[in-house]
Amino acid sequence: MREIFAGMPWWVKWVAVPVIALVVFGGLIASVVGFVVWLLFKVLVFAALVGGLIYLVRRFMAGSSSSRGSDW
Repeated sequence: MREIFAGMPWWVKWVAVPVIALVVFGGLIASVVGFVVWLLFKVLVFAALVGGLIYLVRRFMAGSSSSRGSDW
């Protein structure tokens, strides 16, 4: 690989090749990044909903057990 770029100017290796890669694979990269962001959002929503459910159940159980005077 080094032999290919040996006679080329620096800007070919560090500017032109990455720009060409972004043009060719840009849609794929955007799709992968979008999917990862979507997945992280769904994981955060799931964690928030489960956390809220646990909070509500504990609050309900604490209130009902103190009024009844019995534990499970």
